[in-house]
Amino acid sequence: MRTKTVAGFFQAVIEGFYGQSWSWQARCDYARFLAANDFSAYIYAPKSDTYLRGQWRQPFPLEHFKQLQKLSACYQRAGVKWGLGLSPTGLFRDYNAADQALLKTKLAAINELQPDILCILFDDMPGDFPALAQQQLAIVADIMSYSHASHYIVCPSYYSFDPVLEDIFGAMPSQYLQQLGRGLPPAVDVFWTGDKVISSSITSASLSKVQQLLNRKPLLWDNVFANDGKKTADFLPLMRLQGRDSSLQRSSAGVAVNPMNQPHIAKLALRAYDAVLRDNDGDLLKHCDHADLRWLLQRDQLLFSQQGLVAISPIQSRHLLADYERIPHPIAQDISAWLSGAYRFDPACLTG
Repeated sequence: MRTKTVAGFFQAVIEGFYGQSWSWQARCDYARFLAANDFSAYIYAPKSDTYLRGQWRQPFPLEHFKQLQKLSACYQRAGVKWGLGLSPTGLFRDYNAADQALLKTKLAAINELQPDILCILFDDMPGDFPALAQQQLAIVADIMSYSHASHYIVCPSYYSFDPVLEDIFGAMPSQYLQQLGRGLPPAVDVFWTGDKVISSSITSASLSKVQQLLNRKPLLWDNVFANDGKKTADFLPLMRLQGRDSSLQRSSAGVAVNPMNQPHIAKLALRAYDAVLRDNDGDLLKHCDHADLRWLLQRDQLLFSQQGLVAISPIQSRHLLADYERIPHPIAQDISAWLSGAYRFDPACLTG
């Protein structure tokens, strides 16, 4: 039986991963998929778009801007909200008048794209800066004054209790999350990935603690399916989704799922996530509509999910490729590309 989600619950997909990003066509096709599967929004925030990250001061190239305009139109036609993620790298270190003017210019261009949602992303940047919260609050206030979006979401520099963030980006300033939570307008949502960057489970108890720190329910950025990292790129997460249930609808402000790099396989994961939010089975493979392909996925589920490419010999890889290449299905094409090394981790993707 299909149960309902809580009225107004924000359920989105955020393309927020490193490595090989989705094609423009795949992004546009997702508009119809999300509309049919109870997802209310898509957020464009690939780490590969440097004009929203390291090169945010530079104008969008004309062809790139045209693709974003087409993407906006796709979601407007489908009746699905769409958003952009802006990561103003380094801005809070020295928020001067020149950069303030450049930020205003960037927001004018973004306004032309008519995003419903604007995400202001301070993740994956050095954060060991005493006035971090105050500077970020000033930037957010200016962005909101320039932007025409109707919904704002901020990702803190420290978006989890995972110690790896301080190991990589420096010690979190004292009272950072509390200061950010007190300073942001109540209508602004704040991303949180759970106790870990990739959390095996997300509980109401852990979210309650975060709610107290942020002075609002967190909006989950869920990396449970993300396979864009050095330790995850050689795997396809096809196992049954666990560690989440319908209580997230009451303990969070919503969920934005950051899926795997393979766009067609990701649809199985997203349908499973939707099912779990309704207290239904989180089996990904039951959503595969091709019987022969589903049989192959069931056969190779453990190999792909838990052993990965390192466990697949060259001979076995050739046999697997032959099996999947004979099936004319987009998911099979995703798997063939993965087996062929198209999604191998590239350290250069972290510096773009």
